[in-house]
Amino acid sequence: METHTSILLLAAICVGAAYSLECYTCSYEISNSNCMTATNCTSGSNYCETELVTASAAGITVTVINKNCTATCTPYSGSIATASTSTACCTTDLCNISGAISIKSGYAAIVLVVGIILMFFSDSLL
Repeated sequence: METHTSILLLAAICVGAAYSLECYTCSYEISNSNCMTATNCTSGSNYCETELVTASAAGITVTVINKNCTATCTPYSGSIATASTSTACCTTDLCNISGAISIKSGYAAIVLVVGIILMFFSDSLL
């Protein structure tokens, strides 16, 4: 009986470890290549989060990248004056590899705006 209990305990530990999420993590890095540290998340961390903060002043733009494991995550994109921030969330192992969230959302916004403009002016162009 004791042998069966030990085997079940060992199996439970292995199964729990096999299902823990793995994310890239870093804090306040200016290059995504410095954000490639794979980390096993603690239980309860269901998301890999990537946050980009960009600020511009006097013609100089600086982007800071933070990546981590988190229990909750809300995608976000916003800006105030010459600063912007964006947060991306994902739920698979090492899914937060990219540090280019702002570029992706920027292109999507441009395509959306151009599409809307073309819709409004399509009648006048014909």
